Amino acid sequence: MKCTRYSMLLLIASLVVVVDQFTKWLIVQTFQMHEALPVIPDFFDLVYVRNKGAAFGIFSDTGFRVPFLLTTTMVAVVFLVWFYRQLKPEQILSRSALSLILGGAIGNLIDRLRLGEVIDFLDVHWFQHHWPAFNVADSAICVGVGMLLLAQWRDGRKTQV
Repeated sequence: MKCTRYSMLLLIASLVVVVDQFTKWLIVQTFQMHEALPVIPDFFDLVYVRNKGAAFGIFSDTGFRVPFLLTTTMVAVVFLVWFYRQLKPEQILSRSALSLILGGAIGNLIDRLRLGEVIDFLDVHWFQHHWPAFNVADSAICVGVGMLLLAQWRDGRKTQV
């Protein structure tokens, strides 16, 4: 089977979307809103919450949030595909990173289109000090951004040597 230029993008992004949507569906089927299940006491819980805003709930109380977040995400998707096209085939780390980011963006976009908000369920905390809850899509975006930064740093070091 011949791999196309977009095979990695489609495979990784699709996998992220499927896992993200499946885990969100599972949480909705299993938990009541705001219900929490401690997994690692005083450190990690599964919880069912919804985020009307963007990262950390920003824009959650504004009237323009849904059109703004939908438009921003769609622009980001177009940019990510364009950026992916600019990469060379041997830039596997950068291509994987963009694929993760794209999958995460699409996963959360699906929630915003269906629900007007995003389902979150991963709650990391230190006793009562909580990091904002997040989901698989958010995780893929963060890991992808980290990988992209690493790839850019690594590529920059190669050109200096």
